[in-house]
Amino acid sequence: VSSVAANPGDRLLDVAQADNQPLEGTCEGQLACATCHVIVDAADFAKLKPASEDEEDMLDLAHNATRTSRLACQIRLTDALDGLTVHIPK
Repeated sequence: VSSVAANPGDRLLDVAQADNQPLEGTCEGQLACATCHVIVDAADFAKLKPASEDEEDMLDLAHNATRTSRLACQIRLTDALDGLTVHIPK
């Protein structure tokens, strides 16, 4: 479990990588992979903007994807997401 400070507008992927979390982000946010797949806590999932069709397509390829799966490169943090909880699948 890790708690990380971030600023509104930061991408979750960048924040996680700066904290040395095991998220590759191989395509650097270009929606060409699913190596930054995270599972968002159910209580927080509704706070996120809906995933784009391209993100949904990549999530279809993600290992152990769930109903609350998202790509960390596509989550821009906001004040409303303060305390966001995500899990990194193994």
